[in-house]
Amino acid sequence: MHEIRLRTARRSHVVDITRDVREALAEARGSAVLVYVPHTTAGVTINEHADPAVARDLEAALERMVDDGWPWEHVEPGEENAPTHIRAALMGPSVVVPLRDDGSLGLGTWQGIFFCEFDGPRERSVYLTVLQ
Repeated sequence: MHEIRLRTARRSHVVDITRDVREALAEARGSAVLVYVPHTTAGVTINEHADPAVARDLEAALERMVDDGWPWEHVEPGEENAPTHIRAALMGPSVVVPLRDDGSLGLGTWQGIFFCEFDGPRERSVYLTVLQ
């Protein structure tokens, strides 16, 4: 297993980690890679990474779809983060990306892998496991 460590800069922060995944798997060979986020208030997704506005739009859309002001039942004093759990659940904790014969990521031309922070800023981890 490989681990990518990152620090997010704001409460909702969608971070392109495609380069980090490529670098971590430079010598790896297998059929696919599992990209997994071991956090309940963060997730991972694949989307367009040519235009950084896509990531910002995703942040804004999820904040509008899951509003902070709802009457949440899960309330931890000092950490009112119930909506961050729901946003993370919508993204999901993992994606599987096929690997080509040369070990490169089998992403489409415009696709990138994004870590999705919903309870930042924080230090976070992403786990990568090459599947045979």
